[in-house]
Amino acid sequence: MTPAPLLEARSLTKQFGSLKANDAVDLVVAPGEIHALLGENGAGKSTLVKMLYGALQPTSGSIIWKGEEVHLSDPSQARKLGIGMVFQHFSLFDSLSVVENIALALPKGTKMGPLAKQVEEVSREYGLPLKASSLVADLSVGERQRIEIVRCLLQNPELIIMDEPTSVLTPQEADLLFETLERLSKEGRSILYISHRLEEVQKMCDTATVLRHGKLVAHCNPAEETAASLARLMVGSSVKAVERTKTSLDDAPIRLKLNKLSLPPSGPFAVPLDNISLEVRGGEVVAIAGVAGNGQSELFDALSGERDTAADAVTINEVESGHKGVTARRRLGAAFVPEERLGHAAVPDLPLSENVILTRHGSDKPLKTGFFLQRNHAGELGLRISEAFDVRKGDPDPNAGSLSGGNLQKFVVGREIDRGPSVLIVSQPTWGVDAGAASLIRQALLDLARQGAAVVVISQDLDEIFEVADRIAVINKGELSAAEPVEEMSLEKIGLLMGGVHGMEDNTDAPTTASAGEQ
Repeated sequence: MTPAPLLEARSLTKQFGSLKANDAVDLVVAPGEIHALLGENGAGKSTLVKMLYGALQPTSGSIIWKGEEVHLSDPSQARKLGIGMVFQHFSLFDSLSVVENIALALPKGTKMGPLAKQVEEVSREYGLPLKASSLVADLSVGERQRIEIVRCLLQNPELIIMDEPTSVLTPQEADLLFETLERLSKEGRSILYISHRLEEVQKMCDTATVLRHGKLVAHCNPAEETAASLARLMVGSSVKAVERTKTSLDDAPIRLKLNKLSLPPSGPFAVPLDNISLEVRGGEVVAIAGVAGNGQSELFDALSGERDTAADAVTINEVESGHKGVTARRRLGAAFVPEERLGHAAVPDLPLSENVILTRHGSDKPLKTGFFLQRNHAGELGLRISEAFDVRKGDPDPNAGSLSGGNLQKFVVGREIDRGPSVLIVSQPTWGVDAGAASLIRQALLDLARQGAAVVVISQDLDEIFEVADRIAVINKGELSAAEPVEEMSLEKIGLLMGGVHGMEDNTDAPTTASAGEQ
């Protein structure tokens, strides 16, 4: 007999003004099931799980828990019922210990001694070992995620909602997480699993629900689908494959050179950079892999000119640039796309045209006549970028903060590529974007490189790295491994380097890179 559902959403609808973020969505999660929730950016996944967790209230429809309708006024009520959630972005205090962070989510008066013992017992039992007294600032990203999962498990949930749980993990850490999830499933706990990594959805999940533009479009068994067919369900059409062309780099100029780049930490929890050297020629894409928090943001700041270095530590187009600021480096032909879209790459409350001005006023002569800015030209640039990169927006020149994450990312990347830079540094180029947008951005990076630019991609997404890179290096604790041809790298080798294992023998075959339509 088919077991009665643990959780049901019936015609669940959430409306924000005239926008229906969820439009009569149905969802059924069975006991012990690992259930995938799929959809492109803006499909309504986050809105749906926030309603199931009590963080948002539905406009209409109902939530059924163990056969009875419930009204979840807040997350604490959801947790009391047995619904837990592990968010993509961690809510941890670096200056506190593991047990102190966990205690913050538990009732007041919880005894720290017994809790510390319980934390270590539960973490060991589920293959997520933690030391209760460890300072969070000293832990890897994978260990920090363990804290979030253990904190959730201590509340004894029957349903665990997980949002992109492997996005910050090494391949080895991801495999350990899969083992934990399988164990939880065998215990009868249900997992609602959000991920853009379709291969792991096929491998792990029993059922998938697919949303598109806020509406339910499919229920399916992922094992009976391909990654490409799942992507088609999400996007509504086939995702164009990224096209790679090989080019000879023998006579190509060295456009970016790092020479023993070292930097002290900028704060108590920052990572120092240690003796980093790298050469990138025009025409190639060099990808830098690594688990978050190992010096990626510090490296980006040093490359972009947001932090000063020794003059000869950074050379752009044969000009020593370590002492030069961001605008001076842009004038040398460099362009930069930081990880954080809002606040760093774009100002939320300014229109797209003015966000163009912010990064191009010093290097785009048509934008300035004497001391005056040419706003009409900025508006034309904004429209040109939006058209070239399929930026979908309601108004011709909306504020940056009104765009979805994927559309803003396309605009930010497009703004820099539109300049035709000879050096492009981009951090997490497709973070949180759907398959279609990811394919467009990755193709644009490859096309720019094949036109003669040196492109450096800092990314945690190994599928992305194997798709675009000519050479791959790995950053770990502020140290950079040698950049090796993509054909000589493997997931296992990269995973070991990401974990800090250097100099090992590796005889594994390099993986077959999947097309963008199969991501």
